[in-house]
Amino acid sequence: MCNSETVTVDLGNRGYDIVIGEGVLAQSGTIMADVLGTGKAVVVTDESVASLHLGTLERSLEDASIPFDTIILPPGEHTKDFNHFERLLNDLLDLQIDRASMLIALGGGVIGDIVGFAAAVALRGINFIQVPTTLLAQVDSSVGGKTAIDMPQGKNLVGAFHQPSLVLADMGVLDTLPHREVLAGYAEVVKYGLIEDAPFFEWLEENGAALVGGDMAARRIAVVKCCEAKARIVAEDERESGRRALLNFGHTFGHALEAETEFGDVLLHGEAVALGMAIAFDLSVALEHCSSSDADRVYRHLSAIGLECDLNAVGQGIVWDPQRVLAHMAIDKKAIGGRKTFILVRKIGDAFVSRDVEDELVIAALSKAIAA
Repeated sequence: MCNSETVTVDLGNRGYDIVIGEGVLAQSGTIMADVLGTGKAVVVTDESVASLHLGTLERSLEDASIPFDTIILPPGEHTKDFNHFERLLNDLLDLQIDRASMLIALGGGVIGDIVGFAAAVALRGINFIQVPTTLLAQVDSSVGGKTAIDMPQGKNLVGAFHQPSLVLADMGVLDTLPHREVLAGYAEVVKYGLIEDAPFFEWLEENGAALVGGDMAARRIAVVKCCEAKARIVAEDERESGRRALLNFGHTFGHALEAETEFGDVLLHGEAVALGMAIAFDLSVALEHCSSSDADRVYRHLSAIGLECDLNAVGQGIVWDPQRVLAHMAIDKKAIGGRKTFILVRKIGDAFVSRDVEDELVIAALSKAIAA
């Protein structure tokens, strides 16, 4: 058996387990058997992940005598659009799924988001399992039931809250990630320390380099810690009416930056979140909520790990315009009544929601990031 531990998301009869450890993927058929039932299983992945990990999952399902079909989508953020979503739904219906069917999302955040959304709407709702293969997906997007696709106007603007039945996070698959993807995932790891857990941020200052460098023990500690935090927050505020909004730290800025790059590979989601967190600290300092020493400490850590806090260092020649970035924020799904929602900080480990920030101060913070 695999060496694993379990974190539970407590949502009553809709609760589920997150199984974290080494060798989880090879044992996935056995682990999934209890939640699969008698319906058809459909594995959905992308071309890149399929070449690395699909065979392991398929063999495990076969060993557990679980019948399944497989759908393979193109890789990348551009797959999270209406065209690919429609294709996925058509493929699922052609396979004659029914309400007892189970979708299995094998991949990173893109696959988890689009498959989860398909599960939410196909036949008015069927079950799905998350098998995240990136650090970012393991610590964040696979847990909590947020599913969505992107629109030309912005990221994740069409979607649903639809909880998975199970999450399987295999530490071993992280060894196959490009270093850039590991760094992008690390941004979401740091986020948990910055919003509510200063001791965890201190631990990352000591162990973050080992984590991104491939230390399995450090990675496991971080994934478990992040999943425990997210499970607790989701159980308290499933549909983001209160405390869960703090998990959007760095995302109001980050999503706007991604929109400006048209959701291409120029700026990965985690890279945009890292930039967004740095800008949010700048804004918090400008509003006199937070000390500049805390902000400097965060910049130093992100930079030491290899994450950029300077917009001019990313984007391959993109001319960043603060007014254009601000315009993207106006249609962010977190905006309420025309007021933009920001997650700001009083200090490391103490974040809060603010909807009363003047546009001029946002422009100033963006301009500082561009001029850095």
